[in-house]
Amino acid sequence: MKSETNRSSGEGALLEVRDLSVSFHLMEGRVAAVSRVNLSLFPGEVLGVVVQSGCGKSVTARAILRIIPIPPGDIERGQVLFQGRDLLTFSNKEMEKVRGGKISMIFQEPMTSLNPAYTVGDQIAEVLRFHRGQDKKNALKQAVEMLSKVEIPDPVRRARSYPYQLSGGMRQRAMIAMALACQPRILIADEPTTALDVTTQAQILRLIKELQTSSGMSVMLITHNLGVVASLADQVVIMYAGRVVEQGPTRAIFYKHHHPYTNGLLRSLPRLDQAQRELIEIPGTVPRLEKMSPGCAFANRCDRALAKCTAEPPPTRQIGPRHYSTCWLEANLP
Repeated sequence: MKSETNRSSGEGALLEVRDLSVSFHLMEGRVAAVSRVNLSLFPGEVLGVVVQSGCGKSVTARAILRIIPIPPGDIERGQVLFQGRDLLTFSNKEMEKVRGGKISMIFQEPMTSLNPAYTVGDQIAEVLRFHRGQDKKNALKQAVEMLSKVEIPDPVRRARSYPYQLSGGMRQRAMIAMALACQPRILIADEPTTALDVTTQAQILRLIKELQTSSGMSVMLITHNLGVVASLADQVVIMYAGRVVEQGPTRAIFYKHHHPYTNGLLRSLPRLDQAQRELIEIPGTVPRLEKMSPGCAFANRCDRALAKCTAEPPPTRQIGPRHYSTCWLEANLP
């Protein structure tokens, strides 16, 4: 893989998130949405971030691009290093050049992300005019080319269409065209196949992978689908209740995982080679973020929990090359 070549040649991480904590100050009190998150994305790599709903995936992505509403949001601590520079120290004007130009994001629901008052072509052209200084005519021409690149049929006509005139799959392709218009170094895809049918999901994921391979960009793919991660990602980050519990190479996560939560996720997957196998669910529910214990967030659902798991924050151990687990257990689970 290209990402393996980059790492072996000593090329550093393109994006590093260090000790990132984000909270929201609500009427109920302070809610720690993301707590001391660490992750790295290397050039040409696909990083799969596996998170169930409400566990901090979108907050992490939005914190990287600094599009969290402040207040009530607050980036309390940490660094977001892009090409060695901390984005959290950038001015608003400097961040405007980064968003869309160097780091782009595909949001979960394109219907609410696209402006219903403007045509799809105008919205893609606006990105090119802002970041590349192109005139309207050339920007619209390139917008049509981008729609063709993401395999939208009759791109000239679709460029003149409004978002409501496109199907869900076409809107998602238009969002991808907009995100890639300026050839960013990093694409953050926040559950890019939400609310799409299975066939369209497969088409969108294939498209993202093909564009990533042809352009050499890095992708942070946020999803709750481990099947998607297995087929696309080089590295995997497992998050739970706003915290990273395990991260490592995809093969290591699937076959040499360490954290009980990772084990629970994998045991709940259906397998074609074991058609009659009963699916094993993870008991309990995710704790309320404003009522987190000082110890491991997964302790109340873990069948291997120790007495100290609820009282003390677990250490982060290195299990293998680029493979880390935040848990008191020392032995691998498989």
